[in-house]
Amino acid sequence: MTYQRKIRAGLCVTLVFLSSIGFAGTPPASPVATTAWKTGRQTGLPIPRFASVKSFKARMRVGPSTNYATKWIYIKPGLPMEIINEYGHWRQVRDDTGVTGWMHSALLSGARMAVVAPWLTKNAMLRMDPEATGAVVAELQPRVLLSLHSCSGSWCRVSVKGHSARGYIRQSKLWGAYPGEIFQ
Repeated sequence: MTYQRKIRAGLCVTLVFLSSIGFAGTPPASPVATTAWKTGRQTGLPIPRFASVKSFKARMRVGPSTNYATKWIYIKPGLPMEIINEYGHWRQVRDDTGVTGWMHSALLSGARMAVVAPWLTKNAMLRMDPEATGAVVAELQPRVLLSLHSCSGSWCRVSVKGHSARGYIRQSKLWGAYPGEIFQ
């Protein structure tokens, strides 16, 4: 007997909104498509790159200092953030809705996480094997939080944060891995 699980995003992503910036419903532009890769002045790591929120109550600020106003408070550890610039211990980040701001590096982790693409209009299929004909393990709603284990450039091996579901999902259905990016 086979069955499919539908995993909802509502339990997986929680934000406190402190700004008037909204989500337009389309994926934010990736700087990878428009900018050559560079390295961060402080870390020497590639810019842009993905990281994730490490702590509960992580503040995104308007500028790179605690003297700047808080723009957002993220209360869900593991949310993916794209680091787009560095300044001292501060990282300019972009979230999956396109909102940008600054976070202290202590609030971020190098652990790779992703969310099912928020711009999708249909659920994404989590499959047993990395192929379109692989058995469906679960249907994932947009914004479901995932741990990324590896990506082949077209498929990523993932597990659903807080659930036992694991398998493969098309890389194009994620925000947290660049198109064509390969990593183990």
